[in-house]
Amino acid sequence: MGTYDVIVVGARVAGAATAMLLARRGVRVLVVDRDSFPSDTLSTHQVQLPGVARLARWGLLDKVVASGAPATRHVRFDTCAHVLAGRYQPHEGVDALYSPRRTILDALLVDAAREAGAEVREGFHVDEVLVADGRAVGVRGHTTHGQPVTETARVVVGADGKHSLVARAMSARTGREVPARTVACYAYWADVPAAGGEIYSRRRRAIGAWPTNDGLLLTYVAWPVDELDAFRRDIEGNLLATLDQAGDLGERVRAGRRVERIRTTPDTPNIVRHPYGPGWVLVGDAGLVLDPITGQGIGNAFRDAELVTDAIAVGLDGGDLDAGLAGYAKARDAATLPMFEFTADLAALAPPGVEQQVLVAALAAKPSEVDRFLSVLAGAVPLPAYQAPGNMVRLIGWRGMASIAWAKLRRRPALQST
Repeated sequence: MGTYDVIVVGARVAGAATAMLLARRGVRVLVVDRDSFPSDTLSTHQVQLPGVARLARWGLLDKVVASGAPATRHVRFDTCAHVLAGRYQPHEGVDALYSPRRTILDALLVDAAREAGAEVREGFHVDEVLVADGRAVGVRGHTTHGQPVTETARVVVGADGKHSLVARAMSARTGREVPARTVACYAYWADVPAAGGEIYSRRRRAIGAWPTNDGLLLTYVAWPVDELDAFRRDIEGNLLATLDQAGDLGERVRAGRRVERIRTTPDTPNIVRHPYGPGWVLVGDAGLVLDPITGQGIGNAFRDAELVTDAIAVGLDGGDLDAGLAGYAKARDAATLPMFEFTADLAALAPPGVEQQVLVAALAAKPSEVDRFLSVLAGAVPLPAYQAPGNMVRLIGWRGMASIAWAKLRRRPALQST
């Protein structure tokens, strides 16, 4: 029996949400983080519809709204060949995504964890995960002043990001990995009008623009990682030149003003890790990380928090903890792996294939279908259901299906006689 039931390593969106939900179930929780809050971190900011629905269930959406994070209901998706404009379909009582600053969202979740009864230690550096008889049993670390501290628990939750110490310490194996394909660049702009969210697909470029707190517009630009050196030679110039390709977005940001520094990273891998073992489990980016091009990270963290809370709470209350964590892993993979493949494909920044061209052309001719398509991009409509043959026939017709089949046939290697 440990001092705590659960120690959560990492107190941002995955860790703070997990600690909050566990504490609400009566679990004794310690959550630690090397940072203090509020503090910033590199992020797409987007809380997609499923994540917004969870915030509403947890009683936190009103606080996000009160922070001044604007609701984004309308989206413009511009492929150059076609422009799709629509709004999100209602999902579990919500119809908008939000893009709050991480200084606000993370602090809000940390406060909620404290209010629920979790112990939160900021400025705490974890040095190692303690293991006894093959099970994780706690952590050893130190405070910002160097004071060594050891704490024990029945479960250690790794919520410490894509470079998770917990994952390394427990030798969590990688089940699927696609190396970084994009350079992600973020900037904030003041006095730039925006009617909603904006997505642009251009040759070897992806661009997004989303309203955030304080009346600011967040822009996201993705370049191929093999052009990293060229991008870095003139970050601001290359950013503006890319935004100039996105309709009138370049003109609008030039008429406004950039605030804060430009943030750029090539650290955009796609990784699926086996997320549990004896006495330990991974949530959020520690267990599954996607390229930011689809903006799924925060929503995935919230989903993991709910799933793992159910598994741990039942397991600590006399159930089979290991079986519960195995169920968590299965549910996570079922919910996420289709989006993983979709994200990795998008991150290649390749010219649109026949499938994409046929679908977008069909949607442009059927404006009533655009809303559902946007909800797919927001993770509210499962990809497998949307890509099912019956739905594709309904959207693009048999002629479109034949065009796709012919394109696939032409891509097959020629048969060689023996």
